[in-house]
Amino acid sequence: MRTHLAPVTAEPTAADLAAIDAEWPLIEAELDVLDAEITLIYADDHGGPTSLDWRRLRRAEARVTRAAADSAARTDPRRAA
Repeated sequence: MRTHLAPVTAEPTAADLAAIDAEWPLIEAELDVLDAEITLIYADDHGGPTSLDWRRLRRAEARVTRAAADSAARTDPRRAA
């Protein structure tokens, strides 16, 4: 059974944009991880990943962890220290 969805014609609200803005550091950090992973995949065609490629991935993963922790601390006032 196929459900037809109504087209979205409304612009994002100020609250929607604020939520995206608040979540952006985590989104950006996750994009950095993805970029580092893609670099590792393509490095296989050129002799394998270098130590700098691996370091870039580790740093990107650390940024995701920090951004997720910061985001959780902002959304849960009990966790903010």
